[in-house]
Amino acid sequence: MVKKPALHPYSDRPSFERLMLLIATFIEYPGIGCADPNHSSSEGDHHQALEEVCDRLQDTAKAYGIELPAYSLPTIRKDVGVLRQYGILERRMYRWGYYLGTGALQKDELRLAIQALQSQAHHQGDPTARRVCERLELRLRGLNLETKGHLFFPVRSHLNRVIVHTDPEEMMQRGQYRKTLFHQLDVIENAIAQGQRIEIYRQREPYHTMDIGHMTVYPMQLIYSDIAWYLLYEYVENGHFEVERLDRLSNSVTIVDANGRGTDTQLKRLTIAHQLLTQGWGLYLGNPEEQQQEKAGKLGLTKVIVRFFPPAVDFILEGECRHPTQKIRKSRNTDNQYIDYIVELPGRSLNEFCRWVYRFMQAAKILAPSELSDKHYQAALGVVQSYEHI
Repeated sequence: MVKKPALHPYSDRPSFERLMLLIATFIEYPGIGCADPNHSSSEGDHHQALEEVCDRLQDTAKAYGIELPAYSLPTIRKDVGVLRQYGILERRMYRWGYYLGTGALQKDELRLAIQALQSQAHHQGDPTARRVCERLELRLRGLNLETKGHLFFPVRSHLNRVIVHTDPEEMMQRGQYRKTLFHQLDVIENAIAQGQRIEIYRQREPYHTMDIGHMTVYPMQLIYSDIAWYLLYEYVENGHFEVERLDRLSNSVTIVDANGRGTDTQLKRLTIAHQLLTQGWGLYLGNPEEQQQEKAGKLGLTKVIVRFFPPAVDFILEGECRHPTQKIRKSRNTDNQYIDYIVELPGRSLNEFCRWVYRFMQAAKILAPSELSDKHYQAALGVVQSYEHI
């Protein structure tokens, strides 16, 4: 006699659809059911979490065009138990919201990503990263307890600190409100992703090298460098690339073309801009005329030679990848140890390179070109004179 197959409790279509939609809900709304830490409730956390799960379950069903009855909390609680049974959910409490696994990352990869976010949020003052970190720390609290606190331990950190106010919420709390582009980061990030044409406003320029006023540009990337956040953008009228500090741009942003030029074009233009950054030294990309010649390969490079003496020698030798064109020539004289640092740079980068050399004071001497050597000599005389008049 043929044995009848044992039917699974979810073999009927409604039960199966409910279970699949529950999984889809956890994917669509990671952290769902997490109670607001600023709102106290007399209800149990688990019951409160499942109420929100039920609401979002209905939203997910509607999104897929499926009519789903209003199921009771015990039914959904039973479904959650089945997901635990099959390892889709882990066998632990989800007091701070439900989510599946670690998304696209393994636990070690997730830990590394969290450390990068923590550093960007804390030291680089990224308000968006800070809010994401706060949600992750709440949402992954159970996993952090399971790993004995290793998940959020800052094994790695990037210590370069931002020198201006970046977080609108902190500005309001400290009474340091600034009408800068930091107040419009969500608009800028969306414009970058879609290649939208926007109008922004430069409200100050302390070095008088750029004009104050409105600019119509394609924003291309948010960059953190050394002490501050910058915006890399391309002028619409002439395709000129420029980098400007975010706090020098106002919070005035107008979307000129909502359709945008698309991700492919954005990536192609971004690649060209980064080629310029790689060829140069620093963030200044030159004026429109010289940048156009550089992009066309018609602009010659300047060979710069700097002789470094102890104690700077060892520091310079450690930097094997400071610039793609660099060469280091060591002294053959054992009694007079020095090295020659040789690099080829576009003219636009010479001022930024000189400022880097000035950090080493008497341990550096510019040998070529002669105009940079004279400039360095005059700067050294200026330092001496400033001390003579104290």
